[in-house]
Amino acid sequence: MTKQNTQHPRIGARLRVAWPDAWSVGAGLIAVLVVAPVLSVMWLAFHPVENIWPHLMATVLPRYLGNTLFLMGGVGVLTACVGTGAAWLVAMYRFPGSRWLDYALLFPLAIPGYVGAYALVDFFDYSGVVQTALRAGFGWETARDYWFPAVRTRGMAAIVLSAALYPYVYLLARAAFREQSNGTYEVARALGTGPLALFWRVGLPLARPAIAMGVALALMETVADFGTVDHFGVQTLTTGIFSVWLSGGNAGGAAQIALVILAIVVFLLGLERLSRRNARFHQMSRAARPLEPHRLRGAGAWAATIACLIPFGIGFVLPVAVMLGHALKKPEAWVSKGLLQALGNTVVVGGIAAVVTVAGALFLVYGVRMAKRGFPRLVLPVTSVGYAAPGTVLAVGLLIPLAALDHRIADAILALTGFDPGLLLTGTAAALVLAYFVRFFGIAQGAVDSAFGRVSPSLPLAARSLGRGAGGTLRDVYLPLMRGSVATALLVVFVDCVKELPATLLLRPFNYNTLATRVYEQASLERLGDAAPAALLVMAVGLAAVWVMAHTNRA
Repeated sequence: MTKQNTQHPRIGARLRVAWPDAWSVGAGLIAVLVVAPVLSVMWLAFHPVENIWPHLMATVLPRYLGNTLFLMGGVGVLTACVGTGAAWLVAMYRFPGSRWLDYALLFPLAIPGYVGAYALVDFFDYSGVVQTALRAGFGWETARDYWFPAVRTRGMAAIVLSAALYPYVYLLARAAFREQSNGTYEVARALGTGPLALFWRVGLPLARPAIAMGVALALMETVADFGTVDHFGVQTLTTGIFSVWLSGGNAGGAAQIALVILAIVVFLLGLERLSRRNARFHQMSRAARPLEPHRLRGAGAWAATIACLIPFGIGFVLPVAVMLGHALKKPEAWVSKGLLQALGNTVVVGGIAAVVTVAGALFLVYGVRMAKRGFPRLVLPVTSVGYAAPGTVLAVGLLIPLAALDHRIADAILALTGFDPGLLLTGTAAALVLAYFVRFFGIAQGAVDSAFGRVSPSLPLAARSLGRGAGGTLRDVYLPLMRGSVATALLVVFVDCVKELPATLLLRPFNYNTLATRVYEQASLERLGDAAPAALLVMAVGLAAVWVMAHTNRA
């Protein structure tokens, strides 16, 4: 009898341990929600209603893949050279305008690639400012009287994308250069190393992991881009999804192309991880002196200024000037039909998505820290997969299963009540909110996780010892200390929702426009005057996020 009593509590303890805690369940549900669209794409690709993969392989897929790889190569080289070069100049030297260029070189992040494409084509096309001025100045009458490089080419598309994406490399490389010790460079100079060798032999190897990460981010955005390549008439894997799905009506074929995009993204992530697998970079002393920029003089100083002004001019000044010029020429476009509605839709959907995404990230990250089981720690890295998946891929993975679920829900409600509610998910903006949640959850998670790490562990321990529960500790200790980081995460996610084009085009309800889709529709009709107000609003929202980012990463 005594033996049975001593064993009974142990059995009960085992039973209690077997039950998952609430944090583990919540983390698992969030992980499933984020990963489900990717798994859906894989299922659709391997189980199509009509398998057109052999036809795609024999006809359009080589062209889609070739153009995509060409753009990736061009953007990779240009962003690496421009972003790293600008970061080195700003971090290592002082020259005319270097202090404001330190921040201004981030401004192209506020310009969506498709807006830059519309501006560049409008500026350099046959009817644009440049060619019109050339004809007027030299007396030329037609295009046969002179030669001008073609504008709508994949090479120009690579330049536009690079101008919009080089800040990813610039931001990470600048931080990497400034984190290095000034003593390292002093020793190299004492050994006779010149300025160019100092960059190649010291600065570049130490900053290589950061540069590789920035280039990987730029390449993933290149693969995901739709608006830019569509305007330049370049057929890529992303435009292929639109063609096969919307024009050809074959969802399985679109999923198969989406799977190719996913394979490229996974390859990029793996390559980036492999590139820094055996690399270890450590700060040798906490007392290491920060970099002391050298002042350039004469022609070298002005050459550095011009070198930094070129990407800033192409990536920011040109799009803003062109759109502002069109907006001033056609002021009535600011009160045109549909603009206010598109603005309202953008604010509502983007705001809801930002709040839901950051709240989900808060729950997941805090849950990982509080969970008594190891399962949430295993799913935490999985939840960042959404950011790596382009919007078109997520749209394919979301729309088809959501549409099937939508019809089942509507049929069930109709059978029970006799009332037809219509499509509750795909017929409203709910699908957009879900797509934004999955797409940008990784951004919110990274920002929130970093904020939690900056809170001293003694503070929540003290709160728990005073009787606060897990929720009370989060509310009364963590959130007040993390207000700035949470607000920044909300802003960054909101801005990314505002700029997102491909997922919005595919998942929006009928006759439902956001600022991004309005810009795309009007520009596709060559009506930049009507597109300019919406484009300027998108850029203004993006500038707010860039301003916050610049001050947050101030060194």
